[in-house]
Amino acid sequence: MLSIFILSGCIPSKPTEEVEILPTERLMTKLESNRRRIKTFEGNGTITIKSNEFNNSAAFRIVLVKPDSIYLTVMGPFGIELAQALVTSKDFIFYDALQNTAYKGLQSSDILHQIFKIDLSFGDIMDAFIGSVNLTNNLYKSPNNYQVVYDKYMLTYRDSVTKNTSEYEVDVRNLGILHYLLKNSDGNDLLEGKYSKFELLETVAIPAKIEVMNRKQNETVVIDYKAMTANKKNIYIDFKIPDDASIIKW
Repeated sequence: MLSIFILSGCIPSKPTEEVEILPTERLMTKLESNRRRIKTFEGNGTITIKSNEFNNSAAFRIVLVKPDSIYLTVMGPFGIELAQALVTSKDFIFYDALQNTAYKGLQSSDILHQIFKIDLSFGDIMDAFIGSVNLTNNLYKSPNNYQVVYDKYMLTYRDSVTKNTSEYEVDVRNLGILHYLLKNSDGNDLLEGKYSKFELLETVAIPAKIEVMNRKQNETVVIDYKAMTANKKNIYIDFKIPDDASIIKW
């Protein structure tokens, strides 16, 4: 079974009275535009996984190249490499440094869960590492509820087909999404995201502290970045498997 986990700056605040309050359509368009503005991302810090079967933390480095590549390196004490994974929208390579063994095969939901330890789609995992939420489905819809409470936009959308409800809290000043909650038709929490310690990258507010919880599966991923860069020129993924490594096709 594959397993990766063997083991600041701040945005200056504007006074609320100086900030333009946006209508919902314009707000959602700006939020989605900000999400799409980040084409590449690189960060390093600490990642913690909590679930019924797993509870561990490790230092890590992530490189994202939208729309189809996630490269993750996990380090142990003294910066010793434990594992590397390159996952694309089609396939994956996972290298276990301690066993000097590489696994290769087609990408699937099972592979994603085994590597990242949370039950999310490929696109949602990519968004999760940047602390963003895909708003495409709500771009041209009117919210069921919309209000501005002190320094936050509060929006609620209800899907007419699935009957699921999406709730968003957005910072009025920097348009960073502070909280996201997805509920099913019975009002039970399915997915929750909490975001804080924002930094401004490419004019987009990116959270350095990210907590994503799959409530249905009782899985939590906590990401705490020490350094982040976005849209860096000539970014590349430097993933090389040692010549003497064993290779197993999955």
